[in-house]
Amino acid sequence: MSDVLIEARGLGKAYPKVHRSSDRLRALGRLLFKGADADRISVLRDVDLEVRRGESLGLIGANGAGKSTLLKLVTGVLTPSTGHVRVNGEIGALLELGAGFHPEYSGRDNIVMAAALHGISGAELRRRLPGIIEFADIGRYIDEPVKHYSSGMVVRLGFAVIASLKPDLLVTDEVLAVGDESFQKKCVKWMQDYLADGGTLILVSHSMYHIQKLCRHACWLRDGEVAMIGDVFDVTQAYLAWHERKAAPDVTTDNADRHNVEFSVLDIELNGSAGLQPLLLERGDTLRLSARFRSRDGRVPCVAVGIIRADGTPVYGVSSDMDGHVPRQSAPNEYACDLQFPDLPLLPGSYTVRVHPMDPEGVRVFDTLERGVTIRGATREFGLVQLAHRWDAGAGEVAR
Repeated sequence: MSDVLIEARGLGKAYPKVHRSSDRLRALGRLLFKGADADRISVLRDVDLEVRRGESLGLIGANGAGKSTLLKLVTGVLTPSTGHVRVNGEIGALLELGAGFHPEYSGRDNIVMAAALHGISGAELRRRLPGIIEFADIGRYIDEPVKHYSSGMVVRLGFAVIASLKPDLLVTDEVLAVGDESFQKKCVKWMQDYLADGGTLILVSHSMYHIQKLCRHACWLRDGEVAMIGDVFDVTQAYLAWHERKAAPDVTTDNADRHNVEFSVLDIELNGSAGLQPLLLERGDTLRLSARFRSRDGRVPCVAVGIIRADGTPVYGVSSDMDGHVPRQSAPNEYACDLQFPDLPLLPGSYTVRVHPMDPEGVRVFDTLERGVTIRGATREFGLVQLAHRWDAGAGEVAR
């Protein structure tokens, strides 16, 4: 038995541009007489992916990135336009809401049909049926037509059927986003047990909490291509930082007249690096900032330093005036300062360090220069910073 359950190489999918009925005929003509349709929209391109037995992969990306298309190619619902994908095992898939269910038949009848399609004998189904119905937990609706079900009830029924099969590979697309909280907890518990027993999971979700909780690896799709693949915390943090940068307001730091003002920033170094690339730090590292300033009239500037999240949320700010610090003179009309943040408590994510020279009174800001900082680390904590904390054990309890 191969250890590689899924292998995709150069996988791609494209569709002909069809906006009007005449476009359909034109696309068909190109396919028949030219062998290919040159006027196509590519929704997935050059995807290389490998999933081994027992692995758990989170598939993340914005809406329209190609996640559902990739799952349909893996499960055989779609055929690739380019490349190939091989699956060495049985797949249990929950892709589109209600897919595989007959709306006129009851939930119970749909369970029977699904069992037959998966080769489950009548005797085996009779043994499994009570557990499937109990897992779905939709009450009397189990004998009602599926067309009367809510979206959450359809997902409950579909997941209950898949859970009873325990396939080699479980593929789910936003299942946890549809069910209610109690059903989400039940699904998460089942998937944890499934993975502990050696199952393989591909989970599509916009919830980074569930991706980090259930998956060891992640693949980030952006505009139909693989933007990043690897450790789940590295990939999800990069993805969240990308979203934060998209939401961040524009800040102009390269003004042609900035050196003509009374005070301006000459340069910034973070941990000895003056480059424009974001500084990579592990959680709890020390951040050291060195900056030089120009003073047009020789007065000593007040220096303000701020740390913001990539989406513009302020995290912390301090000025030399607050701490009674005076920048040192490094050259005629030039001043410098050094600042350290030891044991940086920032949670993993993307941040920006901004430096502002101000007048000696600390009233007016004259310039801004910024550098990026990326904090790495494995954690599912929320917020901006990690606060020191301790769980106190009560009587008869054990501290952890």
